Amino acid sequence: MASISDYVLDAALSKLDTEADRIDITSQEATTYAEATSTYTLGNSTSVSFGAPEDGDTSGRKTACAAISDGTVTGTGTATHYAITDVSESRLLCTGSLTTSQSVVSGNTFTVATFDVEIPDPA
Repeated sequence: MASISDYVLDAALSKLDTEADRIDITSQEATTYAEATSTYTLGNSTSVSFGAPEDGDTSGRKTACAAISDGTVTGTGTATHYAITDVSESRLLCTGSLTTSQSVVSGNTFTVATFDVEIPDPA
């Protein structure tokens, strides 16, 4: 297995900072842009902000997404995942599980605490 340098991992994580412009909370993990922004979405926010890549918690590299406090709930259900997208390119950038699932009701707002997106070192 190849070993990938921090420079290359950081380049990948930097795409989140330069291209991510929307976060959706979803009822299950999305695998496409359409699933993230339409099929499974329960709400979204365009206040997405990532920090500079740094050492991961246990290995590899990570970047932190700042807390979201202004999400608009557009559906009713249980949000279990998040999806980060690039709207201008209709591109799904990353997905993950929420730390805690949230029951949401259309018309309300949602928050998401700061979280990390991490690329681990090869095992």
